[in-house]
Amino acid sequence: MSKHPRVQAKIKAELGENKDNHLSIEQLDSLVYLDSVLDEVFRFVPPTNGAARTLTSDDQLPESRIQLHRGDQVFIPFYNLTRDKRYWKIDPELFYPERFEGEDKSHDPYALIPFGGGHRQCIGQDLARLELKAIAARLMQQVTFGDGGSEVNAGGHKQRFTIVPKHIGVTIKFD
Repeated sequence: MSKHPRVQAKIKAELGENKDNHLSIEQLDSLVYLDSVLDEVFRFVPPTNGAARTLTSDDQLPESRIQLHRGDQVFIPFYNLTRDKRYWKIDPELFYPERFEGEDKSHDPYALIPFGGGHRQCIGQDLARLELKAIAARLMQQVTFGDGGSEVNAGGHKQRFTIVPKHIGVTIKFD
């Protein structure tokens, strides 16, 4: 968010002026723009590159007609899904949280699966989302993040257990 002051300003407006406000679950639930921002963060930089699955039955890819067999390993590339123009009406290379309030609100549900999908999705995703939302909201009540500049914020990512930035350069201004 440090690269997007407009987004931070909208979050702060949604939170209101009371910096000492302790947020209840109901108040957190009402922060729909913050939900859109977090979805966009998950879309723009998924927590992991993807997931591997082992097929339990024979199948065929619909477009290419390639035959898949029981026991085959299939890799689902989360990052590629989040950047595929077939699944997003608004340019997927743009960081644009409003996509989840407008045209892209009804995107293909499997184009954004940061916690996996189907019956093998992460059992802790609701807790993780709630904690992330609470932390982001409290931070936005107290501080404004700034971009540290191109020297320390050169971009790119490294794959570890999760995806992490190669370089981080953020300034923090207490409001």
